[in-house]
Amino acid sequence: MLASTVIGLSQIILGVKRTIMLKETEIKLRVSRETLEALRAHPLLKKRNKAGWEQHELLNQYFDTPARDLTQAKVALRLRRDGEAIIQTLKTRGQSVAGLSERNEWDWHLTKAKLDLKKLDDNCWPSALAELDKKQLKPIFTTDFTRQKADIAWGRGKSKVVIEAALDLGKVIADGKEEEICELELELRQGEPEALLELAVELAADLPLMPCDISKAERGYRLFDAASYSLSLPAPELKGEMSLDDAFSAIAWHLLASSQRLAEQYRFNGHWRLLNDWLEQLVDLRALLGSLGQAAPRASSSDLRQILDSLLNDWRPRLHAGQWDEAARTSAPAQFAEELNNQRWGQLSLNLSRWLLARSWTVERNNRGNRQGAAPLANWLPTLIAEEGASLQLKRYQQQPEDLAEQLPRIERLLAWLRMARSTLDVAEVDRLYGELSKLSELAQRDIDEECLNARKAQAISVASLKSWRQLVK
Repeated sequence: MLASTVIGLSQIILGVKRTIMLKETEIKLRVSRETLEALRAHPLLKKRNKAGWEQHELLNQYFDTPARDLTQAKVALRLRRDGEAIIQTLKTRGQSVAGLSERNEWDWHLTKAKLDLKKLDDNCWPSALAELDKKQLKPIFTTDFTRQKADIAWGRGKSKVVIEAALDLGKVIADGKEEEICELELELRQGEPEALLELAVELAADLPLMPCDISKAERGYRLFDAASYSLSLPAPELKGEMSLDDAFSAIAWHLLASSQRLAEQYRFNGHWRLLNDWLEQLVDLRALLGSLGQAAPRASSSDLRQILDSLLNDWRPRLHAGQWDEAARTSAPAQFAEELNNQRWGQLSLNLSRWLLARSWTVERNNRGNRQGAAPLANWLPTLIAEEGASLQLKRYQQQPEDLAEQLPRIERLLAWLRMARSTLDVAEVDRLYGELSKLSELAQRDIDEECLNARKAQAISVASLKSWRQLVK
């Protein structure tokens, strides 16, 4: 994970013509035109910007095969004209964690605006594309924009931080369609990755910033095919011997990154299902933060839980209304655009990223909390399910189904862990348990009528009768 990686910056100079390979670590933040202008004058950037802003017109042509072999291999190849300079660049996708991305990049300075295929040798060309006929590479889209950039530098403890801030405004044009580019890019030049998030968090306190890991190249491909922007991220591989701290970190990073990708794609196409999926990630994040007991003292996550509660209180009723009301679904894209024009979503995303990167929940906990955090997941998770399951009191809600909604937070805590970590449980029919609890959760959120009350009773009986439930909740 990027959260545990120390990033190195290396330059390799080969032969007469300069070749640079570097490890690029950056955050992309989608902004409005008004925010872009406000960033130039932001007091924090003005104070740390010693040399002023430089402006460049960057004209970029991207290449791929007709079958889109490069993008399928997570590779981007472009020619850039920057003033008199012509630069051929190859980028390969590394790791991306909730907007903080790391990737390999090779640059070659050329004498003419034509791809030099000889540069794409085994030193940089991905092995997955070894059999590709590079002569198939053709221009497919352009990203032309104006970039204003400045080095933002300050002292962080005993070390120095240098971050290149780039304000980009322009267009992606592909197949006769276009999308605006309007973003802040923060790229690490010197220092630790944490400094990127620290700067972004400080800016987000004043301005609406939307973490967004979609590259300009991905936007070009998306104009060809809206489905080409992959929403699914690899689920974390959880093992029973993992510590609770490591398992929690892996799940939380995954949920945060997924929520950011869903937010970006819903902003782009307004498909109702994406908004539902986005809300589910936030529900799971909130449930996780409330599930760790002394392993994550409440004071450590108080601000994050407050923002999450605010988002859920606003968006849950809208999603609920949209299940039955076409007008609610129709108005949701405009409401979401308004959300992105405010600071709340950016503050949650960036502050949670910083909190996870620093493992802030571990800083001031007591000895019992330290023992819980170090406990193997296979030992801790059954204990959580046993405690939460006993407190759920399913027998009571077989008799009083009208009160089931009050147990929704507890059900969601169970589901958040079962969704990602049930494979670590050594019990029978655990997948069925997850499915039946999911049905109970859905019923707890439905408007109450006689049909719903009867369904709640029946579902409470179904869950309680499961062999896996009886085994875990003794």
